[in-house]
Amino acid sequence: MLNSKEKILDKAIGLFAEKGYSGLSMRQLAAAVDMSVAAIYHHFPDKKALYLETIRFAFSGKELVFTKVWESDGTPEQKLGWFVQSLIDVMLQDREFHRLMQREIMEADPERMQLLAQGVFKNQFCSLMQLATELAPQLDAHLVATSIIGLVKNYIDYQPLHQNFPGWKPENQRPDVIVKHITELLLNGLKTSF
Repeated sequence: MLNSKEKILDKAIGLFAEKGYSGLSMRQLAAAVDMSVAAIYHHFPDKKALYLETIRFAFSGKELVFTKVWESDGTPEQKLGWFVQSLIDVMLQDREFHRLMQREIMEADPERMQLLAQGVFKNQFCSLMQLATELAPQLDAHLVATSIIGLVKNYIDYQPLHQNFPGWKPENQRPDVIVKHITELLLNGLKTSF
């Protein structure tokens, strides 16, 4: 059973994903959770704090999945495959969170982007950069890390379109096929870069 703060956060995930930060008022959220606006402000000092806590709440369970990858005893190549698998799983299994992130990227508010990067995703991104350094020390770790995320995100985002292109096969939408393809593509690319 969710406490009142968790109830607010749980409902806010879907509402922020649907309406965006600017499109969701505190009154709308209060009505959706059957509370007063004052009750929401009791838990969160302002909308920005609510928003950031909503993202943290939405990401909290997912963060453990990635932490297991970083703390595993696998080779860097294995960790890359496990990370790609974990990222695909998160995107496919929690469409609301995925949609929330898409909306935020589209809005690209500089202050909120900084809050997300520094307040929510920083540790995971630093771990991915460390993996990038292990895989390809000659390349810029930031660019490699963002490329890994971009490849996975692009494939998942455009999957409904991809299946209408010539050459598409039903197995191309299976997560294990996607993981194998992206991992091999990345590893081959990293090996041949100079």
